[in-house]
Amino acid sequence: MAELKSEILKPGLKALYYSGAHHLLAPFSQGIGMIFMLHQVSPERPSPFAANRGLMVTPEFLDSVVSQVKQDGIDIISLDEAYERISDSGPRHRFACFTLDDGYRDNLEFAYPIFKKHNAPFAVYVPSDFPDGKGELWWFALEDIVVNRDVIDVEAPGGTEQISARSEEEKRQTFSRLYKYLRQMDEENQRRTILQMCAANGVDMERLCRSLIMTWDEVRQLGAEPLATIGAHTKAHYALAKLPEARARDEMKLGADNLAKKIGTWPAHLSYPYGDAGSAGPREFQIARELGFKTAVTTRKGVVFRDHAEHLTALPRVSLNGEYQSKQFTRLFMSGVPFALWNGFRRVNAA
Repeated sequence: MAELKSEILKPGLKALYYSGAHHLLAPFSQGIGMIFMLHQVSPERPSPFAANRGLMVTPEFLDSVVSQVKQDGIDIISLDEAYERISDSGPRHRFACFTLDDGYRDNLEFAYPIFKKHNAPFAVYVPSDFPDGKGELWWFALEDIVVNRDVIDVEAPGGTEQISARSEEEKRQTFSRLYKYLRQMDEENQRRTILQMCAANGVDMERLCRSLIMTWDEVRQLGAEPLATIGAHTKAHYALAKLPEARARDEMKLGADNLAKKIGTWPAHLSYPYGDAGSAGPREFQIARELGFKTAVTTRKGVVFRDHAEHLTALPRVSLNGEYQSKQFTRLFMSGVPFALWNGFRRVNAA
């Protein structure tokens, strides 16, 4: 699914870049700043079939983006300072924040040295179940199943269905189909289904979590660094909008409370799991405000405008996606033009 979207979007982005339109429109579309979103930063090259490659960028690419931002005279700041700048109506330089979701170990091993080299603040949002080894990183479990099986058994309403995944193309189609199938479920059924698939296909979810995610000692080590901010990412990484209101509130509050117990500081900043309109909306934005978060970020595409001062718990981000590791694409994203076109030139999308 992601690869197909990438192949469709890339030619359009290249055409936009070479047209030079982003230079003309940037003064109207670039806003006052941007919040970059990352997940994994790793030198490991993905296998020919790597369904989650969009979540990974190389350290070299991250280094090039940080350098590019600095060369453009954009201030790289912490989330606390971003909160102040968005709230302040006075003139300021454009800013950039770098944020990483989920708490992957490579954030400490490979991303942190780059930020330290550039003296650049950054934030890592951690779901509190993940460092305990309880994280159900089902999207990686699904990839593991598809990579290592030629035939996959899936429990469907009509009984067990066998899906072929022999060739690379079949694996791509199967992952896309199953990912969509799981994302459309309610959260409880989704987790139950993927756990059944893991059991049937020999995938140890806890082992997978422990191999990818920082321990609490590593989270504390990173959080002790002056450049780092540890933010909340709920407790168990559910799509909050699919949960009853009380459960969604508990997920946000317990995630933050558990972080406070483990690292000694209640997190002032939140990232919504998945972060799209179907996973976090006005109800979640209001809950985040009521719980006292200074900011909360989505995965909605866009840059930050002054208008976001009234929507600090519904902030958009600019994804540094593994499918778009190119200075051309980064330059376009920093101009804000693709997002202005995507959003119909609406500056705030908080509905």
